[in-house]
Amino acid sequence: PILPVLTFKTLEHVENIVGLNPTPLAFYLFSTDKKIIKYLTNSIAFGGGCVNDTIVHIASSKMPFGGVGTSGMGSYHGAKGFETFSHFKSILKKSNALDLPVRYQPYSKSKEKIARKFMK
Repeated sequence: PILPVLTFKTLEHVENIVGLNPTPLAFYLFSTDKKIIKYLTNSIAFGGGCVNDTIVHIASSKMPFGGVGTSGMGSYHGAKGFETFSHFKSILKKSNALDLPVRYQPYSKSKEKIARKFMK
């Protein structure tokens, strides 16, 4: 892996540089200006990152780590990792006691009229 260090004169310049490349897996910003930190971390898409450090966000099991767009998708570490690699199966179970025959063939104009009323 390569860690490019880029300098800039304006925030627009940073956005242009990042925008010319695929979505980064990580974004590391060195600044003490709270407005710059807030602006760039909110306006640039990236998987994870650090302010005034590099790579240490990967070491925290409490923080999800993963990419977005071309850098991958999903997150792992801790609970987010469990959710990422789990499949939650949704199942709707209903009683047969109240079943509407309008749902089944053969369809007729009167069944269509009733179905349209329910779909409003």
